[in-house]
Amino acid sequence: MTRPVSQRKREPATIACMNRIQDVALSMLDLVAVREDGTVADALAICLRTAQHAEALGFKRYWLAEHHNMPGIASSATAVLVGYVAGGTKTIRVGSGGVMLPNHAPLVVAEAFGTLAELYPNRIDLGLGRAPGTDRLTMRALRRDRVETEEDFPHDVAELQRLLGPVQPEQRLVANPGAGTNVPIWLLGSSLFSAQLAAERGLPYAFASHFAPRMLMQALDLYRRLFRPSATLSKPYVIIGVPLIAAPTDDEADFLASSTYQRVLGILHGERRCLPPPVEDFLPSLAPQERAAIGDFLAAAVVGGPDKVRAGLAALARATEADEFMLVCDVFDPQLRLRSLEIATAARSA
Repeated sequence: MTRPVSQRKREPATIACMNRIQDVALSMLDLVAVREDGTVADALAICLRTAQHAEALGFKRYWLAEHHNMPGIASSATAVLVGYVAGGTKTIRVGSGGVMLPNHAPLVVAEAFGTLAELYPNRIDLGLGRAPGTDRLTMRALRRDRVETEEDFPHDVAELQRLLGPVQPEQRLVANPGAGTNVPIWLLGSSLFSAQLAAERGLPYAFASHFAPRMLMQALDLYRRLFRPSATLSKPYVIIGVPLIAAPTDDEADFLASSTYQRVLGILHGERRCLPPPVEDFLPSLAPQERAAIGDFLAAAVVGGPDKVRAGLAALARATEADEFMLVCDVFDPQLRLRSLEIATAARSA
């Protein structure tokens, strides 16, 4: 498999480097995976239980991602899920990672997240993506006759900023709820487009390295070089997505990660399915090109026991200088998923 980003050009670890990860906040992105032989109701309950556990561990935020027409993912009604998780937790920030803006009118998004902000003050984030997050058939069903162009996304982001900001004199279109809530807007991306836009607007930026790490370093460099301070943010702030599977031993972590490997292979073959249970020796059973493709997809992954997890997170912190790691932890057994988050938290703090 291709070596992870965290293992490329690795230098001997130093005390300063290892201490660096203690300054990186931990957060979590949940796709609300439906497990084989499980139900959507099960997936939603596991999501809330995981968010409560992440909160107890001191995670900074818990985000949900919008996807549609995918049988293995239950996060399509993202704003509804944000309310569900925020209502079941007390302090952790909850948000979208993200809402796929081309699928929605900005006013609808502003009203939904404005309502959430009124219900859960100072706890709601609005992450915005430029992709539809689905296939063409579903995209047409969501948008009806609306046709998006590349220029629409910056315009829609600006409109959302206006709708969530203070009402201006003679402003005719007002989001109610929404106006004056100033819900924090994040731009998400896996290419250079949103990195440049986030820099120009002075917004925080999250890179989707949990599934598309190829342009990670280029995007972070562009964002930081072009960043313009704004009323929202005085200096660049970066989140990177990190697939994480942690266990007491490297061997067990590799075994548990086979659920993710199976799922990724399905995505690469155009097959969307429920999260499968782990199997022994999955990667060795694949053709070399399949192993390489999974390795490219998960190049930012950290998989292993406590020592390997700490080293992997430290290497990512050194390479990217990220402010925050957004962990994606798809372990089939919900209890072992919680344990994985515990191990990562302890490894980061050790």
